[in-house]
Amino acid sequence: MALVLLPGLANLIEDISEEKKLPTPVVEAALREALLKGYERYRRTLYLGISEDPFEEDYFSNFDVALDLDEEGYRVLASKIIVEEVESEDHQIALAEVMQVAEDAQVGDTVVLDVTPEKDDFGRMAAATTKQVLAQKLRDHQRRMIQEEFADLEDPVLTARVIRFERQSVIMAVSSGLGRPEVEAELPRRDQLPNDNYRANATFKVFLKEVSEVPRRGPQLFVSRANAGLVVYLFENEVPEIQEGSVRIVAVAREANPPSRSVGPRTKVAVDSVEREVDPVGACIGARGSRIQQVVNELRGEKIDVIRWSQDPGQYIANSLSPA
Repeated sequence: MALVLLPGLANLIEDISEEKKLPTPVVEAALREALLKGYERYRRTLYLGISEDPFEEDYFSNFDVALDLDEEGYRVLASKIIVEEVESEDHQIALAEVMQVAEDAQVGDTVVLDVTPEKDDFGRMAAATTKQVLAQKLRDHQRRMIQEEFADLEDPVLTARVIRFERQSVIMAVSSGLGRPEVEAELPRRDQLPNDNYRANATFKVFLKEVSEVPRRGPQLFVSRANAGLVVYLFENEVPEIQEGSVRIVAVAREANPPSRSVGPRTKVAVDSVEREVDPVGACIGARGSRIQQVVNELRGEKIDVIRWSQDPGQYIANSLSPA
């Protein structure tokens, strides 16, 4: 059987798996798909300048690639149907030919054959296409993995670690907490806090804003320190009455990046009580300010006003102008 050599194949798969944080079977499947595309491209180039491309889009659907990690190479395989008279050599094989090696073969059976080209230029011609397709397949798998892992998280707040800086963005390592490896997330300039000190390996609580596809970079997580959702999470984490449902956060108005640094970031949190005997403002502030201080500390000294919400617009405005 013909074999196209790929020296260091096993190590290549292992390295890609570690670099892209993808399971080995996923990398192998992506490589097989890419190699098959390389074979298709090779077949199509044989007709360049001679005739129109005779292959329809799904023409090679019965073809596959088998990786041989021990011999460090791969083979191209084709599943062919046994027929009396062959009309398509890529999809069929004559019964008489098969019976030379398998006397019990019957019309309608399927056999898998090695169809790897033995021409020396096959591997070289297929390599460029394989490289491009593999990169795309890996990005596709990464995107699906990240989207599946992070898109449906019940808790949109993550613990992030600073790993490097790109332009005005901070690149952070985050984990979904589902036992999978860390992935990178971008904290854009507009979502940073002026009081934060983003030094290497420093950790912060961040709000997951979106999972999107970035041109030439693949799937990307975007996180924020300035999103109002982060404030809500921190209060929910510190105030048992919010967790129990007796106190609720009705609205949050946050100016995390004011025009002047002399003003500093500031947030107003409107709260209400489901139970009459519970003071929602006092519950959020805590004894001697212990609860709200934990929130302030996480937001690096951000000014936070907790006010009582009211259905009466006039009273609500009065409350907001007289913070606790």
